[in-house]
Amino acid sequence: MTTPYDKQKKLHFDLTNVGLRAQATAVGLVQLCHELKRANVLDEAAIDRIKDAIADEVSVTAPRSLAAKGYRGEIRTRLDRLFDGEQQVGSADAMALGHQPE
Repeated sequence: MTTPYDKQKKLHFDLTNVGLRAQATAVGLVQLCHELKRANVLDEAAIDRIKDAIADEVSVTAPRSLAAKGYRGEIRTRLDRLFDGEQQVGSADAMALGHQPE
């Protein structure tokens, strides 16, 4: 399930105004999800909905040169690896250019 585009844009605007773009926020969110899953508060379906919401938000800002659907798929794959602990939170600039983090 994805969020309607107009709601995604409003949320994007609201998050930008608050300044929630920092890597520290992302790290905190991933850790919070791990803790809530460990405490059996969140199940895998809830984690997937969280990752989908993040992918929706990031894909709203996709460069026009990238196919939105392909870009969202790449984001979702990276989120899966990030939440599984296989990938560090790195620069969003690297993702926008299609490069793997160093």
